[in-house]
Amino acid sequence: MRAIRIAGVIAAVGLVLGASACAGDTEPQAQPSKDKGNGKLEIWADPKRTAALKPFADQFGKENGVTVTVKEILADTIQQTFVTGSQQGSGPDIVVGAHDWIGNLVQNGSIDPVNLTAAQKSSFEAAALKAVTFNGQVYGAPYAMENLALIRNTELVPTAPATIEDLVKAGQDLKAAGKASEIMCLQVGDKGDAYHIYPLFASAGGSLFGATASGDPDPKNVAVGSADSVKAFTKLKDLGEKGAGALKSSIGGENSISTFTSKKCAFLISGPWATKDVKTAGIKYDISPIPGFAGGKKATPFLGVQAFYVASKAKSKALAQEFVANYVTNKDVAKALYDAEPRPPALTAAIDLVKATDPDLAKFLAAGKDGFPMPAIPEMSAIWGPFGNAEVAVVKGEDPATAAAAAQTAIVAAIKK
Repeated sequence: MRAIRIAGVIAAVGLVLGASACAGDTEPQAQPSKDKGNGKLEIWADPKRTAALKPFADQFGKENGVTVTVKEILADTIQQTFVTGSQQGSGPDIVVGAHDWIGNLVQNGSIDPVNLTAAQKSSFEAAALKAVTFNGQVYGAPYAMENLALIRNTELVPTAPATIEDLVKAGQDLKAAGKASEIMCLQVGDKGDAYHIYPLFASAGGSLFGATASGDPDPKNVAVGSADSVKAFTKLKDLGEKGAGALKSSIGGENSISTFTSKKCAFLISGPWATKDVKTAGIKYDISPIPGFAGGKKATPFLGVQAFYVASKAKSKALAQEFVANYVTNKDVAKALYDAEPRPPALTAAIDLVKATDPDLAKFLAAGKDGFPMPAIPEMSAIWGPFGNAEVAVVKGEDPATAAAAAQTAIVAAIKK
């Protein structure tokens, strides 16, 4: 089986963030349901989205004569809390989360397909609709897209680096001149971060899974321990604490953005969620694609989609379908959600509204246009911990082959459970 690498996957999937899904636009919109269930609608979301959702939930409740509650669940625990709650009959009607949850949620019987019309499907970006489609069915209403990019302090570095080697050299020069204390702000932390390191891992030739004949991730062919992935981990070691010093376990999710906004580094690899803090700090910045290794593949980020899901055991299922299919798909609601938390909208019409006032949007879309859609298969959950451990090991200077082999063994064992 060929390894899943960016070019092959993108060619197979045909994702272009600027293109909308192909579907007819003559089908009428779904009519709102008159079934109000038990008169209550409960939505679970992480802390950031809870704050953004409450005004719209209140509005929906008033328009429909029901009580809508948005419950805050910690981001790191919401998926498992939702699965457990659903199994125990104490879950919500709707949950908000990442598209790569879908395989696990479907496997556990926790969510239903969303009843979108052809016209509604065609209103989404193709990448977003593809991401929430699993086994041929649409399981979520996407509302936001996200990918990593390079955010650069233009006062310190006026021109975007062409390669990661150029970036490291620029960062080293700034340190030598006393203008920065870190080469690059890319979160690693003490547990690693597969999401943030993946663009560089992919550029160096690394891969997570092999591919099926249709180009989908093949969970039976874990590739983290392959020869090419060992070479990629070796490249990461060269950037690590006993190499160039560009990757450090001391830089994690809690301080990567703040280190950049305090002008301690000129380069931040992060997503659209970082721009608010960057603007608040008054940093002069620009956004560009993450540079890859010289002579390597593109540094392709994961493509992520945030979506609304209807719980299979919802107490007000028809009302939940109405909210997800007819309310979340409204361009004004999508625009308002963007204003509350600036991630590129999944609705094409909302993107058009935002582009007029936010030049960053087009730059993030450009940085992610060749991105790798996060695998939504249940087995993807086995990747994060072992891969993160391997990342930390090589960043600290340990043997890449040993680290990759340990990750491979742990991932395969977890999948077999």
